[in-house]
Amino acid sequence: MPSLVLIIISVILSACGQIAMKMGASSLGGKNEMLLMKFLHYFTNLPIMAGLALYGLSAFIWIAALEKVQLSYAYPMAALGYVLVAGLSFLIFHEPISLMRMAGLAIIVVGVVVIAQS
Repeated sequence: MPSLVLIIISVILSACGQIAMKMGASSLGGKNEMLLMKFLHYFTNLPIMAGLALYGLSAFIWIAALEKVQLSYAYPMAALGYVLVAGLSFLIFHEPISLMRMAGLAIIVVGVVVIAQS
């Protein structure tokens, strides 16, 4: 599998993992409880566990990509995760995206495109 495909799959899985963990964290309702109880709730929350699993799978695919490409090429590609998470957060959680944030995300995309051409 081409390394760029591995990088993109890793970024997508990582972003989906973040979204799943946010869903799980939101379902906890910000309860004010002891840290030990909070951790128990984290590890018994299905979306959080699914998010961690996706994040872990993403890491293994990332390692496979790093076998084939330079880290200085691959790592900036991971910044696409910021763009993907922002977009998914807007669509799923209805989080606002300000013009300043959009500008920052556009700069990230331009930077990734420049690096991809190198």
